[in-house]
Amino acid sequence: MQATFSREDEIRKELSRLFESMMQILYKVEGSQFRVEILEKTQVQEFIDTHAKALDSSFQQVEMSDIMRQRLQQSNYIFSGMKTFHELNEAFPSLIDENGNRKPFEQFLNDVQKIDRTYNRNYLRAEYNFCQASANMASKWEGFMQDSDRYNLQYRTQRDKKVRPEHAALDRVTLPATDSFWKEFYPPNGWNCRCTVVQVRKSKYPETPHDEAMALGEEATGKDTKRIFRFNPGIEQKSFPDYNPYTIKRCKDCDIANAKGSVGGGNASSKLVFIPDNELCAACQILHKCVADRTKSATAIERTHYLHEMEPLLHIRHEKATNDGTIKVGFSTYGNKHLFSDTFSRSSVLLKEDLKDLGILLENSTYIEDSALTHTRADNIEHFYYYKAELHGRNVRLNVAKEVKHRRDGHIVIKYYLYSINDINE
Repeated sequence: MQATFSREDEIRKELSRLFESMMQILYKVEGSQFRVEILEKTQVQEFIDTHAKALDSSFQQVEMSDIMRQRLQQSNYIFSGMKTFHELNEAFPSLIDENGNRKPFEQFLNDVQKIDRTYNRNYLRAEYNFCQASANMASKWEGFMQDSDRYNLQYRTQRDKKVRPEHAALDRVTLPATDSFWKEFYPPNGWNCRCTVVQVRKSKYPETPHDEAMALGEEATGKDTKRIFRFNPGIEQKSFPDYNPYTIKRCKDCDIANAKGSVGGGNASSKLVFIPDNELCAACQILHKCVADRTKSATAIERTHYLHEMEPLLHIRHEKATNDGTIKVGFSTYGNKHLFSDTFSRSSVLLKEDLKDLGILLENSTYIEDSALTHTRADNIEHFYYYKAELHGRNVRLNVAKEVKHRRDGHIVIKYYLYSINDINE
């Protein structure tokens, strides 16, 4: 195995136990037609969750933004769900014997053990390794994007006897991060691929001609006749491509499968490449609905927790310098909600655990500049002041809003509060 699969035997035993529980539910299905709605059953969801969490554990120690981690976990859930659909669909015909009669449960369970071994033993290790490689490369991509103007990216193999000749041809291919080569040939480029990418100074290595790099990429992935592995986990924020061994090629163009970057996994009004009698497409739709509901519930609980931790900030005010003098900057309920919901897509430095200490960050910040708005906002914000502060050894920008409310009695109420935070790429 490429990486240490911690608790491998324990996880496999748990999946086998849950597989049997799932087969009990399948056994109760009446009629001669498989019903994809079985994916919503509690026992099936428990099996999917356990498989997905096994994949999640592959990048537990990998540093990445919260939003990247959440989206990779969502990808693992969808992947695990589609895999489970195939297991159920493959097991369903075994319910009936050669005479058309329903088998006793013990005989049915014995007949489907091969499915369990194939999917949850033989395949799981390679999937775990691929998930880990994808997560590592997605994490690296986030880092690359912070200073992509200063460096090029260079493809690297492990340079040992295990390297595939096709992948060896890509070694030292050097291109800007913006080159389309990285959308298709960014590692991992196959099961158990150990290739990586590093940043290099633009002056140290000559750039590889784009067409030459693309030709090498085509050769390196030539055995991938279905072109499954042509994706970038960092750009797509997924540990598995939409088109994988458990889906179909058309999934690449489906808004439900692609989810258009939504953590919730899309919505019912999205364009669906849906073939009416295709159970796989119906399974995909069910799974995305399940993951959307789960994500919303988990996010709501997390949001309540952190906003409660931020409540003491509402009593804090700090006098901050501007070009025109000083202003008293604090926090507001509206601003805190925005800090929680919006900031983590802007900053890879700020952690949720930092939210309760933003008063200290604000106090130690220094003025940069300010600017008026070019258009009217519905939330009464008319101006922004920008401050610089250091967090975890990196510079971030604090965006302070000036809110102006005109009361009916003619009074004008002005408040200054922290509205959002974003990284400063230097």
